[in-house]
Amino acid sequence: MNIKKSIVLRARLAFLAVFLFSLAIVMKLIKVQVVDGEKWRKLAQENIMQYRVVKATRGNIYSDNGSLLATSLPFYKIAMDPSRVEKEKYQKGIDSLSMLLSAYFKDRSAEDYKIRINLARSSNKRYITLNKAMVDFQTKKMMEKWPIFREGRNKGGVIFEKVEKRFRPFSYLAMRTIGFINEDNQGVGLEKSFNEHLAGRDGEALFRRIAGREWMPIHDDSEIRPKQGVDIQTTIDINLQDVAESSLMRHLMEHDADKGCVILMEVATGEIKAMANLGKLPSGEYTEIYNYAVGNEGLTEPGSTFKLASMIALFEDSNMQLTDSVETGRGTYEFYDKIMTDAKPEGYGKITMQEAFEKSSNIGVSRKVYEHFHLNQQKFVDYIISMGLADRIDFQLKGEAIPYIKKTTDRSWSGISLPWMSIGYELKLAPIHTLTFYNGIANNGKVIQPIIVKEIKMADQTIEKFETKVLREKICSDATLSKVKKMLEGVVERGTAKNINNTIYKIAGKTGTAQRIINKKYTQTYYTSFAGYFPADNPKYSCIVVIDNPKGFKLYGSDVAAPVFKEIADKIYARDLDMHKPLLSAVGNQEAFPVIKGGFYEDLQFICNEMSISNHLKAEDEEWVRANPVNRAIMWNKLEMKKDQMPDVTGLKLRDALYILENMGLRVKCGGVGRVESQSIPAGTIISKGMQVNLIVSQ
Repeated sequence: MNIKKSIVLRARLAFLAVFLFSLAIVMKLIKVQVVDGEKWRKLAQENIMQYRVVKATRGNIYSDNGSLLATSLPFYKIAMDPSRVEKEKYQKGIDSLSMLLSAYFKDRSAEDYKIRINLARSSNKRYITLNKAMVDFQTKKMMEKWPIFREGRNKGGVIFEKVEKRFRPFSYLAMRTIGFINEDNQGVGLEKSFNEHLAGRDGEALFRRIAGREWMPIHDDSEIRPKQGVDIQTTIDINLQDVAESSLMRHLMEHDADKGCVILMEVATGEIKAMANLGKLPSGEYTEIYNYAVGNEGLTEPGSTFKLASMIALFEDSNMQLTDSVETGRGTYEFYDKIMTDAKPEGYGKITMQEAFEKSSNIGVSRKVYEHFHLNQQKFVDYIISMGLADRIDFQLKGEAIPYIKKTTDRSWSGISLPWMSIGYELKLAPIHTLTFYNGIANNGKVIQPIIVKEIKMADQTIEKFETKVLREKICSDATLSKVKKMLEGVVERGTAKNINNTIYKIAGKTGTAQRIINKKYTQTYYTSFAGYFPADNPKYSCIVVIDNPKGFKLYGSDVAAPVFKEIADKIYARDLDMHKPLLSAVGNQEAFPVIKGGFYEDLQFICNEMSISNHLKAEDEEWVRANPVNRAIMWNKLEMKKDQMPDVTGLKLRDALYILENMGLRVKCGGVGRVESQSIPAGTIISKGMQVNLIVSQ
């Protein structure tokens, strides 16, 4: 009996356990369906329906003359809703459409395309990506004419989803200055600095998730349309940017340097006309990888270009004259326990202060600064601060480095700080800061803020305009200004940069060569620079060139950086006729009539008009002409050229003669420069392609 009762009890307990377990399951199901149902239904809905960001069209970036530097171009992903197409049109066009898709994308056969689209249609799929490759706007227009697609979105089911990509028409030119912005709003250059304006306002639209982790847009009333970004117009002159980058690249390669930069600025306005930054990759190639002109990686001890500030402090706080002398000895001088040296091993001996600056004598400048300021060293620092060299300029590009000017209260100040600071050590400036300072000298003492963006625009409407901002009305007295200008011109005429002197226009500036610090120690590697302005007698442009760690025998600023400055200045002078007006005026006032013999009519007419010389063309539509001076005017006569006869090119510039003769199929050999004096084949001689003609050319 006890056994029977025990069995019954166990059975009842087992039943109770099963009942309780079943009850728990039922309760869980009720909780999921009733209590948590809304939560899970919402999650399920979010997995297939989702509001997603619709990117706004990004604004354009323009050069100073309106040329596009960066713009957004539309590209399209091609998708299709085959269920929208009427049966008759579908059957009539599917074969042709499949063939066209296969022929264009070349990734699968026409039959494969047909099978994919047919399967999607038969299973009532509302969205199928035809190809992940994107097409441009012109291709989209072409595809819109294809069978089925020509019926449009509603009746043909074609879906062109726009994706915008940033495009730079000038490719790598000014690449680092223009910059970029990524999906996380991280970036550099103008794209990052003016992202708030360029980006516009993103929209929002409802998307449905479909097979293959694709999202299909659903255009309904809840859609928030994006607002297009506005444009920015920069101060960059694309031609001058090309000149700056090309010259910098060539000299970096020549000296196997690590990196370099060029900044070209308009003196009166502070507008940056060119900014080039190039660094060497492990492969040995150079590209724009960092903005050394503005950022922290370009913040370094400037070396001798800083001597200009030291001389200003001396002139302002004493009655020192350019003719005052200083003893530099045999090229070495001891300040406490450290030896200072000059570039000239045997030294300069006793020289004037003007010579000390022009020859860039470290000893000459530092001895005078120490003698005058050693009893009140903070006063020297105060002069440097008063010139604005310790301040950020609040440049429009983000990431500007903060200048470092050591103060006497700093823990690192020592007995050698004053003499070493006076020649550009124990302080740090970025190239943009040094150039701003030099531009102030060129601008008659007025320091202005450099700008690289002058307008924010929406189409033709100006939203915001950036005017020239004065940072300091007067950097020093007029008397001091006169002295330092004379010294800066002397550097090029007689001093360390005499290799870039020329007789056509004047350059004023200062070379810089500073030892580089590696692992907190000065090394026998150098940071070379040249800062200045031109034309010196009426400055229009200021410029700084920096080349870091050149190799080989030429390691100084005069050999490495100054030639880049000269090359850029020469090309600007050649193309900027405003600089030539005083020269042209002088020529026009001479009693002797200018020598004009012949050449390309449009060029000669332009030159004559600039020189106010009366000139007239006898016949219309003539390209090549000869000059026939009549009294004080010029009559242009046609330069006779027949297909199979040698023309008379004597008197023409060599460039024009080469153009004419080589286009006639002749091989030209010449010697000399200037105008053609004589030709080996007389004018009128029957010629044939491949014949050689020798030209004698002279000034």
